[in-house]
Amino acid sequence: MIRVEGKDYGPADLETLHEWKADGRVLPANPARRTDGDNWQTAAEIPGLFGVEPPPVQIRGQKSAITEERAIQPPSRNILSETFGIYFRGFFQFLGLSLLSIVPIVCAELTSRFVDTAPGVTVDLRTMVAGVFGLCMIVLRLVLLPVYIAGIQILTTELATGQRISFLRVLNGAVKYWPRVAGLCIFVYAIFFFLIVFGLGLLFMAASTNTVLSAVIVLGLLVLQVWLFSRFFINVLFWQQFAVLENLDPGDALRESRKLARSGRNLRFFQRPLWRGALIVSIWIGFVLAITVIPQWQMLRDYFLQALQTPDPQALYEKMSAAMQTHGVNYQTLGLNVLERILQPLLGIAFVILYLDAKGEIEK
Repeated sequence: MIRVEGKDYGPADLETLHEWKADGRVLPANPARRTDGDNWQTAAEIPGLFGVEPPPVQIRGQKSAITEERAIQPPSRNILSETFGIYFRGFFQFLGLSLLSIVPIVCAELTSRFVDTAPGVTVDLRTMVAGVFGLCMIVLRLVLLPVYIAGIQILTTELATGQRISFLRVLNGAVKYWPRVAGLCIFVYAIFFFLIVFGLGLLFMAASTNTVLSAVIVLGLLVLQVWLFSRFFINVLFWQQFAVLENLDPGDALRESRKLARSGRNLRFFQRPLWRGALIVSIWIGFVLAITVIPQWQMLRDYFLQALQTPDPQALYEKMSAAMQTHGVNYQTLGLNVLERILQPLLGIAFVILYLDAKGEIEK
């Protein structure tokens, strides 16, 4: 018997209790007792109910925390067709996960433009309201990002094995991994951010240097930056899969990611996980550039020319802000941004398939 908010439920066997736990209806602190006894304890003390959480899907038929016991066979090597097949089979569920980032983007954009054009509102108040609301939406996106990442891993693996899982159960499973995935997101993306900023700074230095010695030093630092970026990219290639699907701690997830990315040395180079992962990322980056940079090329070119002609940063900021307010809502840019978010699960799906395939090759 389980007591939840003063009401008793049951009797229930261990299998039913596992289902209740997966749905979030039973927590470790809920009072519980055997039907043949009067002593109440907590649900955490029920043998086999709580304890060390297994990963949501394990690779070789071990017990899953979300679905029944089954064996996962390595998927086809045709990652492209497998990725699109899984995406369309679970399109509405992947769309639901994409809304975790789409909704804050749309709300921030529309609210900002509404505040900018609202009558009777001072410029300072408009700027403050738009800035505060935009900051809140950025924070919301960052908070929901770990749920999105974990949800992609769980949903893709379920669909890859021919199983069906409800969207609410995907979210319930993903939320459990929020602390671990959030910590790894901060570590991984912060390092990528600093490496990119470091590279951009070196490019500006190279463009403004006047001596041969300075140019050689800057070029040497650029080579070092590219090497550091590549090494780090290799080491974190599969951190999401190991953190969620293998339920590993952050340090172990990064170590196993590095090992798997460097595996397959007996294969041809284009069949190794590293090169296939780099190809997947390259295709995605090319797609993102095609739908973002090309349509906005004229505007970006104007901003770049203004940056070269306006030495005062404050004046440059005022010019750009005035230009944005004049144009109002750019529905084309907003639509392309939403399209990118809708299709972004394809990147996560491809890496899950690559991960399962690489693990299958190792176990052969």
